[in-house]
Amino acid sequence: MSHTPFHTKEDVHPKMDSRLSKIWDAAEVYGARSFDNYAKIRSVAETLRDLLCTWLHRGDEPCVYLVPPEGPFQAQNYQSGAFSVSGQGYLPLKPISFGLAVRISENKDYMRLQLHCQKEGELMKISIGKESPMAVTLPLDETQLTPVFEMIYGHILAFFQDSVAQYDEGDYGTSVIGFDIYRVPE
Repeated sequence: MSHTPFHTKEDVHPKMDSRLSKIWDAAEVYGARSFDNYAKIRSVAETLRDLLCTWLHRGDEPCVYLVPPEGPFQAQNYQSGAFSVSGQGYLPLKPISFGLAVRISENKDYMRLQLHCQKEGELMKISIGKESPMAVTLPLDETQLTPVFEMIYGHILAFFQDSVAQYDEGDYGTSVIGFDIYRVPE
């Protein structure tokens, strides 16, 4: 049974200009827009994944993966499973979240950041967790991503630096970090 309120029944054919046909027309437009929304957000996410690693490190080994925004994950690309709408059947027309796993050590530890994307007109607003969003213009020009890369880099670096400073001052701070850390098994 589907977890969505939608179910397909093939033998109903409404009359033209009936109320049911108008619902079907509206649902068809909704479906097209929701797919467009997903496709644009997925394109931004995949571009972030591909270019962030190059921006962070010029090596050959991957250092950023698209992972689910919540729940268990491993350092691998999850394709469509990396998005909050995965497995929902009928795509909802709403902001979409995804996870970016960024390598944070030589020991192959990865930190997952939860990113949220929301399309507003020709803008794509991107935020980490509950932070303020940063907007990029669509269609995406890769040069616009440098501030997004700096936001991600600053977020990760600040977590470690702030945690060490709090510890050195005798205060562990809060136990809520806003992301998960995963070590790749040897």
